[in-house]
Parts: sequence; C-alpha cells; structure tokens
Amino acid sequence: MSEQEILTTSEEEVSAVETPQEEEHSVEFIEADEPEQETAKEEEPPVEEPIPEEIGEQVEQLSLLDGQLPHLEAANAPDAPKAKAILEGLLFIVGDEGVTAEQAAQALDITPELAAEYFDDLMKEYTDDRRGIEIANYAGTYRFLSKAVVFDYAKKLFQISKTSGLSQAALETLAIIAYKQPITRVEIEEIRGVGADMMLRKLMARDLIRESGRSEAAGRPILYEVTEEFMNSFKLLSLKELPELPQFNNDEESEDLFNQ
Repeated sequence: MSEQEILTTSEEEVSAVETPQEEEHSVEFIEADEPEQETAKEEEPPVEEPIPEEIGEQVEQLSLLDGQLPHLEAANAPDAPKAKAILEGLLFIVGDEGVTAEQAAQALDITPELAAEYFDDLMKEYTDDRRGIEIANYAGTYRFLSKAVVFDYAKKLFQISKTSGLSQAALETLAIIAYKQPITRVEIEEIRGVGADMMLRKLMARDLIRESGRSEAAGRPILYEVTEEFMNSFKLLSLKELPELPQFNNDEESEDLFNQ
C-alpha cells in the first residue's frame, strides 16, 4: 500500500469517527433544551376570568356610597318629608325642654347627622315672615320659640285686668311657684300631675313669673320664680305673708288608714 493510500484511509476513519460524536452532541443538546421549555410553560401566570356584570354593578354602587355612609338610614326610617313632620310634632310636645339631634335620631332610627340636617331645613323654613314661631338651636338643643313680633300682642292677650281672673290651673301653678321657688317645670308637673308648659307661658306673658337661672340638675332645666307684678296683684309685701300650708303627718295617716 502506498503512502498516499494510507493517508486517504486515515482521513476517512477520522471523519467516520468524528461524525457520530457530533450527532451524539446534537442529540444531547436538543434533549437538554426540552425540560427548559416545559419549566417555562409551568411558570406562566394563570389567566384571570372576567368579573360578572352583576358583581361589577354592585361594586360600582358601593363606590358611589363612599363618603355618604354617615347618612345611611335604617330600613324602617321615615322619608325626609315625614321625618320633618315628626320632628315638628316632637318639638311641640317637649316645649321648652327641646330635643337634641341624638334624641331625634334614636326616635326616628336615623343618624344624628341626618337628624341635624332635617332640623337645619326646618329652621330655614320657619324663617318665613308668614310664620309666628321659629326653631332655635341652643347648645345642640332645638326648640320652638315665638318670634319677637308676637311679644306685644301676647301681653295684650294675657294682660291682667280687673275683669279677667286666673283659671284654677293657673292659680295652682302660680301657688306652687310662690311656695317652692325657684322651681323647675318638671318639679311643678310632678306636684300637679299634669303638664305645665302652656300654663308657664301664660303666666310669663302676664308677667307673674320669670326665669331665674338654671338648675344644676342634669340638663340644667330653667328655674322659675314669681315677679313684683305677682306681689302687687296679690297685695303682698313679701312671700312671708303667704298663708302657711297645712302640715300632714304621713305616719299618722298611714296608721289611720290601716286601722279602718
């Protein structure tokens, strides 16, 4: 065999030996890539499903209520016109004692903020000159008051004259104040057993009684006392000239009652 043939044979063997190695490397390279592709697929984020339209509408409605939650009412709460009418009636019933926004809110099953709004609306409505009364707010308590224009006419209506006397109810209320002054409206009502708000207004209009400050009791109710006009009307120099009240012994009365 010649030298040239030997070289040719060697090159063919070398090429034959190298070819399989390249193929094996290529196979291994492909096999190594496949797990990486599978891993990449597993790490993809899940696809989010669209939110149903009904839920979306509910979320939108809740967002509209943002900032209005303090004004939400109970299911059985009256609507605005009816609530204002109820508040008018409550103010008329309680008289000088008045009503706070918190008390009104508990009565109407609404929030204090909404009750205050209703009161503010009523206050604006009562500023009309065609009304003789108004709603005042003193230290958070709302109450009815007569307007200043009514005062002179009220004095004429209730003015004491020789021909007009006091009713039995007025005399009872006046006597309680004269003997127990200074005294609150609640204490007068406890003694008489009936409401005294209207009678107190009449006596004040006739200038027989007046306000003399406030009590230290809860709520600081108004105290009442008689006036100089009362002293002149009944020709008294001092309250010491009032007849003495009869003294009752409760123990003796109880024994007599059980011995009968």
